[in-house]
Amino acid sequence: MKITYPLYIIALSSSLITCKAQTAEAPKNVENTTAITNYSYSTEALLKNIKTLSSDAFEGRRTGTEGAKKAKEYIIERFVELDVKPLGSNYGQPFTFGNYQAENILGLVKGTENTRKYIVLSAHYDHEGIKGGKIYNGADDDASGISALFAFAEYFKTNPPKYNVILAAFDAEELGLKGAYHFVKDNTIQQRNIVLNLNMDMISRSEKNELFAVGTRYYPQLKPTIEGFKDVGKVDLLMGHEGLGDGDNWTNSSDHAAFHKAEIPFIYFGVADHEDYHKPTDDFERIDNQFYQDAVETIIQVFTKFDALEL
Repeated sequence: MKITYPLYIIALSSSLITCKAQTAEAPKNVENTTAITNYSYSTEALLKNIKTLSSDAFEGRRTGTEGAKKAKEYIIERFVELDVKPLGSNYGQPFTFGNYQAENILGLVKGTENTRKYIVLSAHYDHEGIKGGKIYNGADDDASGISALFAFAEYFKTNPPKYNVILAAFDAEELGLKGAYHFVKDNTIQQRNIVLNLNMDMISRSEKNELFAVGTRYYPQLKPTIEGFKDVGKVDLLMGHEGLGDGDNWTNSSDHAAFHKAEIPFIYFGVADHEDYHKPTDDFERIDNQFYQDAVETIIQVFTKFDALEL
């Protein structure tokens, strides 16, 4: 999700959820771009998953609805198929707030070396549901991020990570990042053992082929990896939206805000708002298949670089 507030409102309270939309930075240097000949995951499965999760059958996946329940079941089925183990005794992490019954879905891929530390890969599976008789399918927001989690799980089957990895499908992001805050506060892994959060929210389309990585302003130890990254495919990976320029500040725009508040380093991957943002037209047919595939490959490659570091 991405909620945009004017900068003067952001200045009033750092706890406000902000949104995404900023002008581009430097254009892509073609010489600093690598063509993708082989993806590290199945692009066919990626597109199938986002198409399924954003179909009318899931009724917009609003927290506490039958559509959300169906989405949870789908995520668990994919985790089981991809040999992702549950983080706890089962995949679910239920929680309540107000009149809502919500549930995070948490998977675990064990690391090969740094087995006492965890990297959290996150996305949210909830969306706006049905409003005014129209289904808000949320293909980009954020079926794109959830489907990327499955791509990561597939990648890990043949490329096990060095750190333990938690694949976190958060609930109730659209209602105030509730699932992420619950996880950070109540998860079974002590906070000091979580060394990094990579959050994905809206990564499947961009008119300018721009994918932003937010967070290096606050955690400069992460900057060299992003700054020195060689773009892959049609995706231009940029740093920005951190409150330093004229664009909106995305520091608190999605689930990564819960980790940042707990002083856990994060990188947030996302695109600028588009014409279908939070509209019933955010459908599978509107995503950019090539950009999306390249964005997921980009994030996987960035992860591998972080996974090789001492975090």
